[in-house]
Amino acid sequence: MASTIESALRERYQQDGYLCPVDVLTAGQAAGHRAHLERLEAQHGPLHYKTKPYLLSTSAYEICRHPRLLDAVEAAIGPDILLWDSAYIIKEPGEGRFVSWHQDLTYWGLDSDRQVTAWLALSPATPESGCMQVIPGSHHEGAKPHDDTRADDNILHRGQDASRYVDESKAIHMSLEPGQASLHHGWLFHGSGANRSDDRRIGLSLQFVAPSVRQLKATGESATLVRGRDAYGHFAEEPACTRDFAPENVAFQAEAERLKHAVYDSV
Repeated sequence: MASTIESALRERYQQDGYLCPVDVLTAGQAAGHRAHLERLEAQHGPLHYKTKPYLLSTSAYEICRHPRLLDAVEAAIGPDILLWDSAYIIKEPGEGRFVSWHQDLTYWGLDSDRQVTAWLALSPATPESGCMQVIPGSHHEGAKPHDDTRADDNILHRGQDASRYVDESKAIHMSLEPGQASLHHGWLFHGSGANRSDDRRIGLSLQFVAPSVRQLKATGESATLVRGRDAYGHFAEEPACTRDFAPENVAFQAEAERLKHAVYDSV
């Protein structure tokens, strides 16, 4: 990435806590990845919020290594990049599910905020379909207590909610066309409403960390090096995804999901 562009992106990210939109895929490429996902859903069942789908899907594995995406991630956290987690986040039309206002890093068990989440749209993400909303600059406020609501219509694992700290009049919508991505900081307040459109709202969420980051709440967590080098070795290596739902990757993913849920329930 040209140094002047990288410097401008880094400054915006540090100030606002997000970047949006970032052009990654063409509309045709995004449609192809959506079709791949929906074929896998038809064969293997729902992939919504399944941990680390890039271990199971060659499509997700390809997206997470896309140079244009990693250029933006590099501007946020530097040239050495681990992919630590990921999930498809899917809202079916009219189902009424939402994501409450929250901060990611309050329940991930990590020792550092050298982390960034990328959210890549595979269908239109609009206010009507329940696109992400953020409070610009709120990452500067640090961690706030969250309430575990366990609400059935809340997509989050524990229904964690910190809305009492959020002035929604300051919120902006992170609208995306298929193939575009947004990036946000782990302390940034964000959430999203229900999908009131007539199409599925499909996004692939990808969590990247610098190799210096440690997991404090579990041992044995894994990550994939997607750019640069890992001089720390804090995370176990993950197998490449060379074919969809390869049995050895299915077993690896299942253990990774068990560890992830143990962390979520312990924080």
